[in-house]
Amino acid sequence: MSDEKSIKLQRTQSVLRELIPEALSTLNDDMLNGLCVIDVDCTRGKYDATVYLDKMMFDADEQKYIIKHLKKVNSHIKTHCMQSEGWFRCPDFRFKFDDKLEKQNQMDDLFAQVARELEKGKKDDN
Repeated sequence: MSDEKSIKLQRTQSVLRELIPEALSTLNDDMLNGLCVIDVDCTRGKYDATVYLDKMMFDADEQKYIIKHLKKVNSHIKTHCMQSEGWFRCPDFRFKFDDKLEKQNQMDDLFAQVARELEKGKKDDN
């Protein structure tokens, strides 16, 4: 039974990953209609969904602008999703910028730096 729910939830999340960018592309705001949705995480069944967005080099002010305006167009996005899928209900969206990729890049840089220092140490030993 829980596997069935988890499959339904995963399907909903997958569908929302496609529908939210579609809805954003219909807006007249260049900063919003080009946003990249990285992931959608539904909680409490399908009542809430956290939408993770790619930072795409947005500075802090741009990120604030985007989050503020996404709150304003939340109902438009929900309506688009409901109409596209024939749903009677759509999760409440919370938008966040995902920093996992940024953290991964920092880790990759650290590992590369350590590797260079180890190589340098081997050359110094010879």
